[in-house]
Order: sequence, then C-alpha cells, then structure tokens
Amino acid sequence: MAVFEYQAIAREGGKKVKGVIDADSPAAARRKLREQKLFPTKLDETFGTTAGTVKSGEMDFSRVTVRDIALMTRQLAVLLHAGMPLVESLAALIEQTSRPKLQKALFDVNDRVREGNRLGDALAAHPKIFAPLYVNMVRAGESSGALERVLFRLADIMEHDAKMRAQVLSTLAYPAFMCLFAVAIISFLMLVIIPRITALFERQEQKLPRLTEILITTTDFIGAYWYVIGGVVFLLLFLWRYWVSRPEGHKAWDRFKLTVPIYGSLQVKMVCARFARTLGTMLESGLTMMKALEVVNTVVQNKYIEEAMEEVKAGVRRGRDLAIPMKESGVFPPMLIHMVELGQRSGEIEGMLLKVAEIYDEDVRLSLDALVSLLEPVIIVVMGLFVGLLVLAILLPILNMSTNIG
Repeated sequence: MAVFEYQAIAREGGKKVKGVIDADSPAAARRKLREQKLFPTKLDETFGTTAGTVKSGEMDFSRVTVRDIALMTRQLAVLLHAGMPLVESLAALIEQTSRPKLQKALFDVNDRVREGNRLGDALAAHPKIFAPLYVNMVRAGESSGALERVLFRLADIMEHDAKMRAQVLSTLAYPAFMCLFAVAIISFLMLVIIPRITALFERQEQKLPRLTEILITTTDFIGAYWYVIGGVVFLLLFLWRYWVSRPEGHKAWDRFKLTVPIYGSLQVKMVCARFARTLGTMLESGLTMMKALEVVNTVVQNKYIEEAMEEVKAGVRRGRDLAIPMKESGVFPPMLIHMVELGQRSGEIEGMLLKVAEIYDEDVRLSLDALVSLLEPVIIVVMGLFVGLLVLAILLPILNMSTNIG
C-alpha cells in the first residue's frame, strides 16, 4: 500500500488542509479523501525509507523532536490501555500526529503491523526516529505482555530527557548571550571606534604610550588580515572536526572533556544519570542484564565510557556481579557503584538505579545553577577589563596632549 501527501479543500467552510493518506492507487486516495468530505487539489506519492518516507526527487528536512516521540508514545499507551487494538491505535495516532515525517513513519509501521510484523520490528525499520532504547523496550513489553506499562514508562523517560535538555539550554542561554554581547562590543570598539581615534593621534606626530601603540598595532593587524585570521580559525575548526570524527580522536576528546574542571564532573554526573535511568528501566521492563547493558551502551554518548562499558559487559558475561567490573573500570563514581552493589544484595537493583538517577539529576541541576552563578561575574569582570584597557589606551595620549598644551 502506497502513501500519498495531499492538499485539499474541506467541503464545509472551504478550509485548506494537508496531510498524508495511504491507498492502493492515486484514484483510491482521491476516493478516500472525498469520503472524508475533502476535495484534493494536489496528490503526490511518497516512498518508504529507513528514516520515514520522502517524496520522490525531494529531501525531507522536517525534524522529529524527543517531545514529539514522547507525546506519540503516551497517546499510544492511553489508546491501548483503553482497550483499542494495536492497528486501530496506530491509525488513530496517524490522524493525531502533526509532524509529517513522524506521520509517514507511522503509516509504514501500521502497514508492517497489519502484515503480521511485531511492533518492535516495525519500529526498528526507522532508526533515525526510534532509537535502539525505544525499540528494545517495546520488544521487551511485547514479550512480557506489558506493552502499555512499558510505553507509559518510555513516555516518562523521554519527557524527562526533554525537560532536562530544555533546562540545561535555558540555564546556559544567559551566559552565552553575555559572551556574545561582550565579543560584539569589543569587536565593534576594536574595528570601528579605535581606528578613527588613533588616526587623530598619529596626525599629532607625538610619542604615544606603550599601551596605545599596542592597541594601534593590534587593530591595524586585525583590519588588514581579518580574512587570514578567519581562514586560520576555520581551518582549525575543520581539523578539529576531522580529528573528532575519527574513532581515536573521538575517544580522546571525550576523555579530555571528563578531565575539565567543573565541566568534567558535570559530564560524569549526566552520564551516570542516563546510565542508571536507562539500565533501571530496561531491567524493570523485563530485559536480561546483558541485553540491557548492550542497549545502555548506545545512550551513554561518550566513547571513552562506552569502551569502559565493553569491559563491564565482558565481566558480567563471565558471571561477575555488575558492581565489580564497574569499580575496576575506574570510570564510575563510588556512589553509583555502592548503590548498584546494594541493589544486587537486596534484589531491588531496578529501583535502586532509578533512585540514583534522580539523585544525579538533582545534582546536575544544582551544579548547573552554581556554574551559571560563577560564570556571570567572571564574564562581567573579563569584559570590564577589556573595555577598561581600551578606554585607558585612548585616554593616556589625550592626557599627554592636554599636558603639552598646558
């Protein structure tokens, strides 16, 4: 069954609408639209891909966010909990989804499920939309017969991740704006105001203070070779991107980030929170420890820790308790290891992992607040020093000229 993008006019009110519809042929698609009291004005067939479906000869730049997936997941869980069959629930989701890319992917998922495929396998055909964590949890829910509960849990996790990401961005937005504002002011002074003032001093043919000479030399160099400076910066960024794109460079960069003061400890806490929440949720959903660890390794987002996780998985595969290879890796903090050890002893490792994830989330929030509180005065002081030096470099020759005139 093909999928068609359409633009139509509603019979009642004459409102223009657009969306997607599945049908065996363009004629069947137009017939279905007329049955829905829509008069099609444009109809294009789309073609399936692993990331959804895109129109022939075009590229799809629409973006599916974590919040979109979370909302869709919660809606599916509610429909299944109300007793609606899976195929009908997916059909209802298609009508409720506003993102074209997600809507097309759901069309394909619905078709695969109607053909007899399991939901997890149908979702796995769209890896750019549904992550391995999502697919494996759905598969675990299908295997254990608790798909609704797993979907509710997945929605909670994704909503929490979206909330944390938004909180981090909003917290760092003000310091980032201050940095850009400071750079803009200093650049404007250096490239526009200072050259006009220094030209006046040069016409006086008097000896200038050392600070003023340095300022004039700097502004002249930047004005004359700005394209060279820009090219060097661009080249360095390109080389850095190339180095990070290689496995050894990516691993070295991720390891370096963990050693940066303040930021490194914050990165470790975020990784530990993601690790604990994902592992706890996977175990709670019915996956075995080995399968859960394989999925967790895909969401750590740090190559250095991912390599340490391979050693942890090897230790668990040999029959060792999880806490022992975690401690030997030297990557994970003592609190996480201690909580895992307590969870294994008590037989409640899932709840213990989810609890420690909440602790690390709160610690990340407090650390971010402290970091922002530290950054704001530092930015103001640095900006004040630069502006003060510029003003001093301008005032010193003016005072000398006044003294000479006197």
